[in-house]
Amino acid sequence: MGSLGNSANSKAVHEAGEDDYDHHKHLSPTHQQLDAGALFVLKSKGSWLHCGYHLTTSIVAPPLLSLPFAFTFLGWAAGIISLVVGALVTFYSYNLLSLVLEHHAQLGRRHLRFRDMANDILGPRWGRYYVGPIQFMVCYGAVIACTLLGGQCMKAIYLLSQPNGSMKLYEFVIIFGLLMLVLAQIPSFHSLRHINLISLFLCLAYSACAAAASIYIGNSSKGPKKDYGLKGDTESRIFGIFNAIAIIATTYGNGIIPEIQATIAPPVKGKMFKGLCVCYTVLIITFFTVAITGYWAFGNHSEGLLLSNFVDDGNPLVPKWFILMTNLFTILQLSAVGVVYLQPTNEVLERTFADPKSKELSARNVIPRVVSRSLSVVIATTVAAMLPFFGDINAVIGAFGFMPLDFILPVVFFNLTFKPSKRSLVFWLNVSIAVVFSALAIIAAIAAVRQIVLDAKTYRLFANV
Repeated sequence: MGSLGNSANSKAVHEAGEDDYDHHKHLSPTHQQLDAGALFVLKSKGSWLHCGYHLTTSIVAPPLLSLPFAFTFLGWAAGIISLVVGALVTFYSYNLLSLVLEHHAQLGRRHLRFRDMANDILGPRWGRYYVGPIQFMVCYGAVIACTLLGGQCMKAIYLLSQPNGSMKLYEFVIIFGLLMLVLAQIPSFHSLRHINLISLFLCLAYSACAAAASIYIGNSSKGPKKDYGLKGDTESRIFGIFNAIAIIATTYGNGIIPEIQATIAPPVKGKMFKGLCVCYTVLIITFFTVAITGYWAFGNHSEGLLLSNFVDDGNPLVPKWFILMTNLFTILQLSAVGVVYLQPTNEVLERTFADPKSKELSARNVIPRVVSRSLSVVIATTVAAMLPFFGDINAVIGAFGFMPLDFILPVVFFNLTFKPSKRSLVFWLNVSIAVVFSALAIIAAIAAVRQIVLDAKTYRLFANV
């Protein structure tokens, strides 16, 4: 009976949502004349499952292989607490963001982009001069980081077969860039759904491989002596803690929640929550297994990328084919992650160069699309090849970009949109999240800049690291 009632309710809600949608289609001229970016890149055709695939690809990505390294600055207790807090706060704030988007959609103003939300809630200057630029920086930074990491994984495979090989890192970065060049031409975010489903299985695969290899090495006599003590003097320990927090925040970071929600077919109500549940199921399995097994096996010898720990002075500690397989899974998923983070850039390019009145696949739109997207991938690949120390720069981008977009703005948007009572728990919870993470973002940015200053003497353009 309850289910009958529920289905009747959900039918009513569904119809109301459809009416709402039709209503706002007639009412809202801005949405009837969508710009080319929204029309071609952010098509609203997907289901909640597709949304789950997009979310998983954008959050559960190879940077999770640096979690054991973050633990080396925090130790066991603080490391696990940080992981749990990161999961709870991001799941909460992504849901708040989704509720705000749903609320505006029901009012007949469906926001398809982060900057549209900021324009509407905070005012046009915030959207244009703050949210738009930091989102672009975060997403393009992620594309460069994926290209660099892809090149490093390819080089790791090459060095296994040719320990004295002469190929340099930037050559592998360019090879990975060519793969990205092909994938970048996929027209819309929605058309990535099958790639992102494969990507979901790939992240489970390399996480399982990384955990299995860590357990195998940890139980054998091959691995390093287990030492979980924190290294360095007091100053470097304190900065290390904030560096680790920046790494964990960036690992949980997304930055494109509104764009992912834009791919859902109306009515949107409740679909994002289901998508987030899919994503966080995969996230909890992968993040916690990799972080705990990796840190258990290598202690404070954990490298910036866990896969580097599987080779000791050129000698593989697990069978070569196993390292090759793990790196291959990682490379394939990196290409999917890179393409997902290209979408906001593609949307801007499409809006600038495409004509919404012509067909999506007409010559008028295809030629500028191929040229502009290819150029954006070429620039990202060139930067990745030139700056192999981009990881340090990415920590700064993480502190300035991911922290505000994923931890601070969602709670601010929620309080400004729904105006909860100042006596309510929700209001104070949101205020405290905003205050704590604003402070953490500033300190993490300082720690990241300090790291760049310390490492600057080892930087060389096109270095073969």
